[in-house]
Formats: sequence, C-alpha cells, structure tokens
Amino acid sequence: MKAIVIGATGAVGKDLVEQLLADESVEQVHIFVRRDPQLGTSAKLVTHVVDFNQPQAWQHLVQGDVLFSCMGTTLKAAGSQAAQYTVDYTYQFNFAEAAARNQVPALVLLSAAMANAQSRLFYTRIKGELEVAVAQLGFKQLCIVRPPSLIRKGTDRLNEKIANAVLSFFNALGLFKQQRPMPTHIVAQCMVAVAKNGCVGILEPAEIWAERDK
Repeated sequence: MKAIVIGATGAVGKDLVEQLLADESVEQVHIFVRRDPQLGTSAKLVTHVVDFNQPQAWQHLVQGDVLFSCMGTTLKAAGSQAAQYTVDYTYQFNFAEAAARNQVPALVLLSAAMANAQSRLFYTRIKGELEVAVAQLGFKQLCIVRPPSLIRKGTDRLNEKIANAVLSFFNALGLFKQQRPMPTHIVAQCMVAVAKNGCVGILEPAEIWAERDK
C-alpha cells in the first residue's frame, strides 16, 4: 500500500505516520507538509514540502492507494475563523479533490464528534461541511472517523486538560461513556485498520474503539 498523509505534524498525524511506517503491508508513506518535520530516516518515508495555497504546484504528486486527511488547527492558533476555515476546510478539500482527480481510490478523513454542516458551532460546522463536500468527489472508499475529545501526548492545552478531566469524572460515574476521551494513537490505529479492511461510512466513537479491536 502507498499511503498519502496530510496533517502529519498533528497529534493524530504523528501517531498515524509512525504506525504506517511500522506496518509491513505499507510500502511507502508520502507526507505533504509546509515544513520538514524531520520524522525520521525510514526508507519508506517521502516528504513533500509544499505551499498548500498553490495546488497547481503539487496536485500532480498526489498519487497512491489511500489518502489519510487529518489536518486541522485551533481558532487560537489560526488567529481568526477565516484562517481556521482555510486549514480545516479549504486545504483538505483541495487535497482530496486532487486525489480524486488522480484516481486515488480511498480517503480516510479525520473529522470530529458531532460534525454537522448545519451546526451553529463554527468548528463542528466546518467539519460537517468538509464531510459533505468530500462525499461528492467519488472515492471508491470513503471512511470518516469522528473521535471524541482527544488525549494528546504532552498536551499544553489547558481547556483540553480540563475537558478531559471532567469527562473522565462523569465516565467513572457511568455517564457519557460514548464520549470518553480517546488517546490519539487509538484514532490512528482505527484509521490504518479501516484503510486496510475497506470500511466505508462514518465511524462514531464507539465504532472507532470497535474497529480498532477487530
């Protein structure tokens, strides 16, 4: 399998690339990034440093068996809703469109819990809009993964730490179990698994756990 990854420097993306490189069934891992993240010296790893604002310069390079799309940012990091929309929607859609045009057969998209194109919440609306848009591109296999709150290695996000602590407290009481925080490596394991087994559709948190455990 020749894998293509965008969002390789994110929390899930790093785990995903690590797992793909360790998988004997994966022959090559092509990552497209804005700057070289120095992820290692594996002979399988091919790094493409690109400007995502210039698709005409890189779209011909999007060739392979499956595209893993896990790019994303926060409003704080982006600086504005417009900038966040560019990263979370525009860049990912443009890349998926190039993949579909180049006849990449499969797309595994990292989305978010409660993604909905009609949502009043900006973040979940972006994710929902992207889901709807990529569904129109004609991939033979499209699997959308919607994890709950993520447990990131060494996170410094205070809001995330507080949210995970609150959810974990309620989980201990038997509440909100479907939305219990999920380690990023579990999400990555699920994404690799669905790419290999041909799973299609939308996976909610309970299904992510189940898919990983198959």
